[in-house]
Formats: sequence, structure tokens, C-alpha cells
Amino acid sequence: MTNPIERIAIVGAGMIGASWAALASAHGVAVAAYDPSPAAEEKFLAYVERARSQLAELGLTGAGALSFSTRLGAVLEGAQFIQENGPENEAVKRQLLSQIDAQTATDAIIASSTSALVRSAIVADCIRPERIIVAHPFNPPHLVPLVEIVGADDAVVARASAFYRALGRRPVVLNREMPGHIANRLASALYREAVHLVEQGVASVADIDAALCNGPGLRWALMGPHMTYHLGGGDGGIKGYLAHLGPSQLKRWESLGQPGLGEEVQRRIVEGVAQESAGRSIAELEARRDEGLLALLKSRKLVSE
Repeated sequence: MTNPIERIAIVGAGMIGASWAALASAHGVAVAAYDPSPAAEEKFLAYVERARSQLAELGLTGAGALSFSTRLGAVLEGAQFIQENGPENEAVKRQLLSQIDAQTATDAIIASSTSALVRSAIVADCIRPERIIVAHPFNPPHLVPLVEIVGADDAVVARASAFYRALGRRPVVLNREMPGHIANRLASALYREAVHLVEQGVASVADIDAALCNGPGLRWALMGPHMTYHLGGGDGGIKGYLAHLGPSQLKRWESLGQPGLGEEVQRRIVEGVAQESAGRSIAELEARRDEGLLALLKSRKLVSE
């Protein structure tokens, strides 16, 4: 596993797969994409074209070869790295990864995108599970740098991490598997409290969202919670913060809610999101999100230079 990765296979050509394909192609990597549905090709190519134009704004103008096939074997042939993006279903993942494992070169790395499934379960039917990792991105992968990696072989994890870094991603490696990995667990904890605030009638859906993105969300785009509180401790840093304000954190934790998702709460959330959306379609909201992500990425680049 020492040769540079110059050809990858994308298995599952939906939104996530198309985003990965655009990113790899923009870095000059040849991409062969697979989807069992012939109708997927048109949407796949349209998404890739749109994503490539966004990546060009970030200075990524490579044009690695791009192809599409409805035959799995065709895209796996010669692939050095396989990015699997099949349905979030354990049985489907197990079968698909087993097929990929049986049809690829022994030195190829297989990366599975899963939001919450654990690696040990989805590789259970594979002959060479050690070369299979979980590589969970955040949507859309071509704009959001995070890739969460879970593996069993240090060399495989190291090579996969190096490949993702070459694509401009920020890999984080879990020391042990955990349902939901890192980021989704953090996001779920935050969303649980957001739902609790709706349930308790504390504020509107729009104001709860605004409180996050106009407050801590701005800082979290630059640093995580530990580093944020390290700065919050002043000259004493995180040690001073925990000693001085740790008790106030405990009080807040004790008051955090355990909301349900009954019909009434769901109704309030749906109505609140509709009001916040103000008639804008999903496509319009996605375009607004991506425009903002591009601006953030450009700003972060300026800060780091």
C-alpha cells in the first residue's frame, strides 16, 4: 500500500458519492462511479458539475477523468481506493462491502461512509476486513473538511488519512468505535437540547437556530469546545475555567432536557422550520448553505495564511 492513489472508485452515486467524486476529480484523481440505477447518471453528473464550479472558487481546478457505470466490477477494476456510500442499513452495507472486498485488489483500501453504524458489524462478512475503514464525511464532503475514520490496521488508517489530507480534508481518527462516531454524537447532544427548548416553549425554532449560529457557532467554526473554554478561562486557561466555572457547567448539565419526539413536538418543529424557511425551497436553502460554506472556507484560509 505504498503507491500513490491515482484512481478511486465511488460506490453509490447519490449526493454524497457525487460530492466525493467532484472533490477527487478536482484534485486530479481519476474517478469511476457506480450506481445500480441508470437514471442516477444524469443527476450524478449534474451534481459533479455544480460542485466543480464551487471548488474552482477555492482554486481547485484539476480535471481527473470521470466515468459512470451500472456494473460494480467495472468501476472496481484498477481502483486503489474505494469510497462506498450505500444506504445506511447494516444488512445492505455488510453485503455490499463483502462484494467489494471480493472483487478488488488486495492492496486497495475500502472506505465506508456511515453516520452511525459500527465498523465491526458492517465488515463481518468480509475476507480481508483489516483493509476496510469507516470514513464518515459531513454533507457536502467537497466543502466540509471533516472525515471521521475508524479502522483496525494502523498502516491502513495512516494511508487513508494521508489520502484525505491530500484532498484537503481534515481526518480525525477514533481510538475505538462508537455509534455515531464523534461529530454526530456532539450534534445529537446539541439537537436534543434544541428540541427540549422547543418542547418547553422557551423560544421559537428560528430564534433557537439564530442563537446558535450567531453565538457559539461562530467560534466553533474556528475551534472546538475544549479550546473555546480554554480561552474562556483567561490567563488560567482551561484549568482555571474548570476550577472557576466548572460548577456552573454542572448546574446547566443537570437542567438539560430529555425531550421526546411526540406528535405535538414534531408539529411545532415542522411549523417553526417552515416559518424560518420563509418559502424558500430545499434547493434554495442548499445553495445558501453552500455559498456560506464557501465564504467560511475562504475566510479560514486567510486566517491560516
